[in-house]
Amino acid sequence: MSQVLLKVSGLKVAYGGIQAVKGVDFEVREGELVTLIGSNGAGKTTTMKAITGLLPLNDGDIQYLGQSIRGRGAWDMVKQGLAMVPEGRGVFTRMTITENLQMGAHIRRDKAGIAQDMERVFTTFPRLKERKDQLAGTMSGGEQQMLAMGRALMSRPKVLLMDEPSMGLSPIMVDKIFEVVRDVHAQGVTILLVEQNASRALEIADRGYVMESGLISMSGKAADMLNDPKVRAAYLGE
Repeated sequence: MSQVLLKVSGLKVAYGGIQAVKGVDFEVREGELVTLIGSNGAGKTTTMKAITGLLPLNDGDIQYLGQSIRGRGAWDMVKQGLAMVPEGRGVFTRMTITENLQMGAHIRRDKAGIAQDMERVFTTFPRLKERKDQLAGTMSGGEQQMLAMGRALMSRPKVLLMDEPSMGLSPIMVDKIFEVVRDVHAQGVTILLVEQNASRALEIADRGYVMESGLISMSGKAADMLNDPKVRAAYLGE
């Protein structure tokens, strides 16, 4: 069985004076695409921010590669191979596309490898290559999402965390984003995907966890969850 890369145990996090995450357990194994689904306000984004060191833990532990990363900063997480595509994209609006991608590789010193990965990102997202000298702030939401994904990939992550990548995008762009998530996973990147579009997330995931009111209420193989009447009624609009 493959190695557990990320293990969350008894995670409790308060956000804005509210206990947003109330004791969550889940794991992500090497090579998996795991999705965390649930309605808005369930605690999914708070969980992601805690994993990447952007929010402090009230209780519990997060282990990455078998070691606790509790209290580590976001900068350190990237160096360890844990990269995040944040909700709302978070691109550097006054920098060009190329400069944004270079920022994704700021921890690296292998110039040849960086150039190679830049070309790989441009192959994955031809639209970024066409507009490589354009300021990121002048791009559409979908293009900024592509850029945020490309920037995260420039750090050569072992685990890629993605928070609501399809939010606010047109149906055509949603198709493109999920196609890229699937391709990145096929290249061997382990992915933890937080997504409100539960059906699309479960279609491409290996396993899934349902989060409700700060707790995990259900987990299992993604294909089984996709066909589960309770999941379908609550999250797939059936």
